[in-house]
Amino acid sequence: MADPAQPLARRALYQDVADRLRQQIFARRLEPGSWIDEMKLAAEYGISRTPMREALKVLAVEGLVTMKLRRGAYVTEVSGDDVTQVYHLLALLESDAAGAVAARASAAERARLAELHERLEQQAGQRDAFFATNEQFHMALLEIAGNRWALHIATDLRKVMKLNRHHSLFKAGRLDESLQEHRALMKAIAASDTAGATRLMREHFQSGLEAAS
Repeated sequence: MADPAQPLARRALYQDVADRLRQQIFARRLEPGSWIDEMKLAAEYGISRTPMREALKVLAVEGLVTMKLRRGAYVTEVSGDDVTQVYHLLALLESDAAGAVAARASAAERARLAELHERLEQQAGQRDAFFATNEQFHMALLEIAGNRWALHIATDLRKVMKLNRHHSLFKAGRLDESLQEHRALMKAIAASDTAGATRLMREHFQSGLEAAS
């Protein structure tokens, strides 16, 4: 039996490799639909193929990588139907979360969301920074709502959403529209308007889907 007093072991190498690959995929250095050259990347990272393969299995579970029999690993390429399904599920999860937050969030939790929203206001002219803070806002909303299963599912769905070449925030004018929708949502949450917050979040995702299609 392990001694509970012993320090925890450093996490496995393949987890670090998975993190690095994930960032390369999100940054489009590994393009959707492209074949992943395991040997080349393993040499580039200075590792054996074993942790590389284990890392690819992790990303396959997340939906970021597709394993093809006798052909190797490919960065997942999302279809229009994939995008529609992901937005639909996120809309269900996050509209429910928005209603829950409006109904019962504490003053400190509302202040946390307000701080993130204010950061979005300041980053309106910086797409990459806005993109990152926007994701933080949505994940914070789910955390505050308190459904850990919804948070877990949404985390994986958002990873897949990043594979879309036509992400909604990439469309001209969509960033400003998104910010306006966030303002309305924050007003509903501040007013403890459960139905309003639920509806506004659902509409926010519908607008995002239209822009991403």
